[in-house]
Amino acid sequence: MDQGNTAFVLICAALVLLMTPGLAFFYGGLVKAKSVISMMMMSFGAIGLVGVLWVVYGYAIAFSNNVGIDGVFGLDINALFLNNQLEVPKDAAFPPIAFVSFQATFAIITVALISGAIADRAKFGAWMIFAGIWVTIVYFPVASWVFNFTLGKDGSIVDGGWIVYGLSQTPLGVGVIDFAGGTAVHINAGAAALALALVLGKRVGFTKGAYAPHNPPFVLLGAGLLWFGWFGFNAGSEVAADGVAAVAFLNTIVAPAAALLAWIVVEKIKDGKSTSVGAASGAVAGLVAITPACAALTPGWAILLGIVAGAVCALAIDLKFKLGFDDSLDVVGVHLVGGLIGTLYLGIFANGTGLIFSGSFNQLAVQAISALAVLVYSFVLAFAIGFVIEKTIGFRIKNEDEVAGIDQAVHGEEGYVLTAER
Repeated sequence: MDQGNTAFVLICAALVLLMTPGLAFFYGGLVKAKSVISMMMMSFGAIGLVGVLWVVYGYAIAFSNNVGIDGVFGLDINALFLNNQLEVPKDAAFPPIAFVSFQATFAIITVALISGAIADRAKFGAWMIFAGIWVTIVYFPVASWVFNFTLGKDGSIVDGGWIVYGLSQTPLGVGVIDFAGGTAVHINAGAAALALALVLGKRVGFTKGAYAPHNPPFVLLGAGLLWFGWFGFNAGSEVAADGVAAVAFLNTIVAPAAALLAWIVVEKIKDGKSTSVGAASGAVAGLVAITPACAALTPGWAILLGIVAGAVCALAIDLKFKLGFDDSLDVVGVHLVGGLIGTLYLGIFANGTGLIFSGSFNQLAVQAISALAVLVYSFVLAFAIGFVIEKTIGFRIKNEDEVAGIDQAVHGEEGYVLTAER
């Protein structure tokens, strides 16, 4: 067993787990002061719920062929308790259970991302029910489509999910490139966020400019933690401390840096000022876009991707006002749009197989097919789950509780207690 690679995988898993508390700060700073507890609790709720479900049956669904079971939803006692992941083959680069831990953190952050679309107005219990059902019937299967594959002796993919392997067996002749989860994480979460925003409807008084972030320093702190954790997300997806991980690491620096600059330039032209929240949002947009592409681009093309993602996402966040849906914290404008940009960009600029290198549209075609399939699958099921919850136990809090403050109404707490008595 390679102790260096083992340490690398475990450290990267810890970095990715840190992203979810980082997201809690990022989202928490963007909402009203009387919603900050509710917003951050949805991220921490995802850690608790998804962390348990992943070990109980999520890993068995997402990586069925690796735990000795048949079928996407097949389960047995051995898989259920990960018994066969405890033994470490002598020639293994790292213990299999280290990979279980690493992938658990991906499932957690994906669910937490969705919560930003329903800020200020969702019941915590309803959110937890949605999260448990959605991660089971959407994320776990999609993770299998994208992340579940078997490598041959020459390092090529010889079997796996229909996105990562199946499309390469079609007449198009090339496989999808999604190194760290542009489809499984960002398009998946962004589509679900759009569905929930439509199910829950608009916040009270929803208009452009009505909801200023209450704590920009929280937003910057959260973005910094996200960026730090994203090195584990992207470089860690190589599950080896090698040259590919180094390329992914460098691209995870330059793409968000370029996106940050592009966002604040667009903001300056559009609104007359460059803001701290814009800088943080631009960095996140660049991180989203580089996720699928981090190991398949040279740093120069990664910078261009960051510029495109930062500029387009800065404009895309206004779509909710033009189209009339209330995506509270711009999950659609940043994660869905950014994920689509990064995934499709590979069809043109991916090393070797992109259009400018191969002269073929085949890579672009498979990238588009995978992106559209995940988008539709996630949106339809998320809408159905959210709709049923809303029509039964209710997903949205009462309007008067939203106006008075969701933190007190749902959690009985305040984010800021400034009175002398307390």
